[in-house]
Amino acid sequence: MTRTSTDKAHTPFFSRPGVRRLIPFALITAIALIFILENRASVEIRLLVPMVTMPLWGALLIAWGLGMLACLFTVRRRSSRHSRRMG
Repeated sequence: MTRTSTDKAHTPFFSRPGVRRLIPFALITAIALIFILENRASVEIRLLVPMVTMPLWGALLIAWGLGMLACLFTVRRRSSRHSRRMG
C-alpha cells in the first residue's frame, strides 16, 4: 500500500524541527527574564558621554532586546545566504 500526501504519518510534537529550535530559545528567554526582573537596584550607566541613573533591570532589558535583534538579523541573513547557494 502506498501513502499519498493526505495519508502522512503523524510526527510527534517535540520531534518537529521548528519546535526543537524553539525549546532552547524559550528556556534561555525565561531564565534571562527572571534574571532581569530580579535585579531592581538603581545603577549609574555611562552612555558615551552622559551619566544616566536607571534601574538595572531596564538596562539589562535593553541589552537583551538589542541582542535578540542582532540574533534575528544574523539568522535571517545566514538563512537567505544559504538558500541562494542551494538554488
